[in-house]
Amino acid sequence: MRKRDPRGARRPAPQSPSPSRTAPSSAPSSRGGSGGGASFWIYGTHAVLAVLANPERRLRRLIATAEAGRGLAAGPVQAETVERAEIDRLLPPGAVHQGLAALVEPLEPPTIDDIGRMAGERPGAVVVVLDQVTDPHNVGAILRSAAAFGALAVVVPDRHAPEETGALAKAASGALERMPLVRVTNIVHALDELKQAGFWAAGLAADAPRTLAEAALDGRIVIVLGAEGEGLRRLTREHCDHLVRLPMTGAMESLNVSNAAAVALYELARGG
Repeated sequence: MRKRDPRGARRPAPQSPSPSRTAPSSAPSSRGGSGGGASFWIYGTHAVLAVLANPERRLRRLIATAEAGRGLAAGPVQAETVERAEIDRLLPPGAVHQGLAALVEPLEPPTIDDIGRMAGERPGAVVVVLDQVTDPHNVGAILRSAAAFGALAVVVPDRHAPEETGALAKAASGALERMPLVRVTNIVHALDELKQAGFWAAGLAADAPRTLAEAALDGRIVIVLGAEGEGLRRLTREHCDHLVRLPMTGAMESLNVSNAAAVALYELARGG
């Protein structure tokens, strides 16, 4: 059994069922794949199939080449058959769409309070908090790892974090439809609220005295990652209960933030 932190008793968490993620009632159309309330294109086989399997995602349009359309199962929404050049025209330059794209509305994000309710019956729940990680490919990859290793949610700030976009959804490879992405006004306040819900906050920092494995954390854990290069901001570090690092040989100074998240999530899943 993993060691308890010596600070004292675990904070109580509220007990209630998981919230649903519902789509907003309407949103204007957008060509380029930006979020912020506008509809946007999700593209690529895995990402679009995940959209079709998510009843909470509002779908405005589904387009496919003749070849890609043959691989779609029959459903309530039929794909429009178009030429590949038409999909290229609708998507950002260089988008790898595999002949398949869906125009969707953003999901309604859950809240920090929702996370507390979702954690009600999961004493070993893990949440990922990203402190100003701005690259949509990194955030998408972190969503994918969070889903793979059973995390409860990923938390990002309203500012200095990417909106739902086709690029983020593509990097997430379907995890955007499965992993709650929670947006908060203030990361420090969100950490305080998660602590009140029974979580311990562990920040990844290269100068931390112990590795994540050596810390042997127990209970509900928030793993906090900062932007590449800058790392965790000072106030974020100060609001972490623990600072931990990943074991590195010294051949490299650091890992890409999405790789670091995957390693940390694996370690927490392995030790659980």
